[in-house]
Amino acid sequence: MSQTGVLFVCLGNICRSPTAEGVFDAKLKEHEDLASMLVVDSAGTAAYHVGNPPDSRSAAIAARRGYDLSRLRARAVDQADFSRYRYILAMDQQNLDNLKSICPADFDGHLGLFLDFAGMKNAEVPDPYYTRGDKGFEQVLDLVEAAADGLLGHLREELLG
Repeated sequence: MSQTGVLFVCLGNICRSPTAEGVFDAKLKEHEDLASMLVVDSAGTAAYHVGNPPDSRSAAIAARRGYDLSRLRARAVDQADFSRYRYILAMDQQNLDNLKSICPADFDGHLGLFLDFAGMKNAEVPDPYYTRGDKGFEQVLDLVEAAADGLLGHLREELLG
């Protein structure tokens, strides 16, 4: 059975998209019937941090809520991602625009904003990288948890009926 791929994308792949990957992967483990049907990853539209672990602030906030990001490493989006992943979900409009500019004409998957799955059309997960303190990272986690739940519901309906 082939797996449906889900790719979360932000700019550098050290704050928002690895948080989304870690949260979604953890939530997916609670749904055994879906877990074997999905493959999950994250990437950045810029190669600033390739090979680096998630930002320590993202990892710490995630860990406080029970999510482990330690195994994740930043990577850049590449052309092959458009054939590997059926869902390519950007954290913000800038990264969605970057993805659209490199998207092959024959891509027939879903390319859109992650927060659409939280019922927040055209909303963005704000980049917490330059924020002070934990507030920005907490906000990202709140938004990501809501969108992950929505995406799981969508995929359950699509894949299991």
